[in-house]
Amino acid sequence: MHTPVTIIGAGLGGLTLARVLHVHGIPVAVYEAESSPSARMQGGMLDIHDYNGQLALKAAGLMDEFHTIVIEGRQTMRLVEQDGTVLHEMADDGTGGRPEVQRGALRRILLDSLPADTVRWGHKVSGTRALGEGRHEVTFADGGTVVTGLLVGADGAWSRVRPLLSDATPEYVGTSFVETYLFDADTRHTGTAKVVGGGSMIAPSPGKEIFAHRESGDTLHAYVALSRPRDWFAAIDFTDVSAAAARIAQEFDGWAPELTALITDADITPVLRPHYALPAEHRWDRVPGVTLLGDAAHLAAPNGEGANLAMLDGAELGKILAANPDDIEAALTEYEQAMFARTAEAVTFEGTEVHGIDSEDNTAQAMLKMLTEQGR
Repeated sequence: MHTPVTIIGAGLGGLTLARVLHVHGIPVAVYEAESSPSARMQGGMLDIHDYNGQLALKAAGLMDEFHTIVIEGRQTMRLVEQDGTVLHEMADDGTGGRPEVQRGALRRILLDSLPADTVRWGHKVSGTRALGEGRHEVTFADGGTVVTGLLVGADGAWSRVRPLLSDATPEYVGTSFVETYLFDADTRHTGTAKVVGGGSMIAPSPGKEIFAHRESGDTLHAYVALSRPRDWFAAIDFTDVSAAAARIAQEFDGWAPELTALITDADITPVLRPHYALPAEHRWDRVPGVTLLGDAAHLAAPNGEGANLAMLDGAELGKILAANPDDIEAALTEYEQAMFARTAEAVTFEGTEVHGIDSEDNTAQAMLKMLTEQGR
């Protein structure tokens, strides 16, 4: 295949696609808005599943590198009551199919697997337009442009490529995370470190929950979830760290201080992460020369599958393009139909429907019952 592929976005999905194309000798360029690989923190822990994310890494020929960044023991998961009682713990015995890695480390092995000039940093897209006959022009914020015969939008929730295919825009789903970090937890936040344990911890409750993860070393990374409208969060001044933390912690009045310390004792300014999603049945008609992957195609509220699905999208698209070098449109049609089918599947936890945050069954007891019944 001689048509160079232009990828917008150097996230995990776009880089996986670039790597698979590179393995097959297909020329590719990735344009990324960030100024460098270290321009910002790359997020926390990711569990890379053996049924999607790991399949993508196998297609990319990077399983050996992947095994070097797995953090042992982090698949341990605790269910905790609001009073801090550990109701149940699933130990990491090394046989699980969801090993945990740092997102930044995973991105690094993908970047290191590509020629140095593959990613063009500091290229923020300001617009895209169709030129006809499957060709598209991408305009960047600095006024530069690139014309391509095969454009892939891997540029996330607010994709600048998506409008070429669809009028859909993400909508707020009614929940948000407040993200915090506690550093040197084993010495500075001992009570909280003890209740979180060696892997992940979830303390669920209808309309709100606290999820925390032990990252590399003794860093605790917490996602405090609340089911509230955007206006509710807008009334909180997150630049006033202590006031913002106190207001969020107020929603967990009566909970164990070891749990609320994940909010009140945070070592960074709490970061608001509102959740947006595209329509569940988001689809588009085939448009020559352009397609989407990952959140640009099927943005959903956090469910543990986003990064894995984006990587699988990238790997599958790369393999299909390599297998159909003389018929790009047939390749894109095949990819999109398979991708639409994948993302239509209901989100499940080991085959059991997950309780939503607003469900009256979103409790530690109900979750334990679900796990017990699933294990029979």
